[in-house]
Amino acid sequence: MSVSEPVISGNQSLCTKFTFVAFSSLAELQPVLFTVFLIIYLFTVGGNLTIISLIRITPSLHTPMYFFLVNLSLLEMCYITSVVPQMLVHLLVETKTISVGGCAAQMYVFTILGLTECCLLAAMAYDRFVAICYPLHYTLLMGPSVCWKLAAASWTTGVVVESAQTTWIFTLPFCGAGKIQHFFCDIMPVVKLACVDTSHNETVMFFLSVLFIMSPCLLILCSYIRILATILRIPSAAGRRKALSTCSSHILVVSLFYGTALFTYLQPKSAHTPETDRATALMYTVVTPALNPVIYTLRNKEVKEAFLRITQRNALRRTV
Repeated sequence: MSVSEPVISGNQSLCTKFTFVAFSSLAELQPVLFTVFLIIYLFTVGGNLTIISLIRITPSLHTPMYFFLVNLSLLEMCYITSVVPQMLVHLLVETKTISVGGCAAQMYVFTILGLTECCLLAAMAYDRFVAICYPLHYTLLMGPSVCWKLAAASWTTGVVVESAQTTWIFTLPFCGAGKIQHFFCDIMPVVKLACVDTSHNETVMFFLSVLFIMSPCLLILCSYIRILATILRIPSAAGRRKALSTCSSHILVVSLFYGTALFTYLQPKSAHTPETDRATALMYTVVTPALNPVIYTLRNKEVKEAFLRITQRNALRRTV
């Protein structure tokens, strides 16, 4: 990345590049961190590709639930790829810089994918709600056109809302040394570098976070309240366990994702510290995407059975 001279505006110089300083104090550990994060990244991409491939080649998994899971797996691969490869490079080089334009591009991708995941998890909760509360109407209410519309609405919401927010952030002037106390271009660490009063921007961003993060969260909560009420009315214990098992993976993923998202984006600026920002960011950019394939394979009977059938079939072919 090229480094140009800063543009002078009055008595302040505007940044043309940012420098990440999150791992500056861990110079001796950076090779170890590189190895750990590389393994996690490869595992995440490989795990999600496996899920997508299993669903595509297994006709019994061609249902709305797994249609959304394919979308989620694709999203998770893009999500972790928007952050981790750059972080891996910066763990190997001494100069950990990024241009303002490159930082904006990373924030566009990362925030769009993050909000899209919020909406997609809500669509998945609606799918489980219909399946358990209205099983006789499931095929009608969750037909292919409905699934495509829900997925398209999730992606469109993410693109429109976060494109507007990120564009607004990068109309701010950034002054000084341009040191980001983070390992990627997350919203609050970048906003802190602005050399103007950002209180209005922060108020709008907080409102958008409440509206577009909490709205899907409330839809998920309402769906599961209705689901739980329906499950409690099932007379047999086996029936209740079967109904809960179809939701358990989704509940775990929602808990992981929203736990870190709510902690990160619904805090006031004064509550943010570089240490807590980095810790929570590692959770939602690295750990959570890596856990999702594990959750959906180990806790999903149909996916496990499909995986075992394919591996056994391949083993038989090799022995013949």
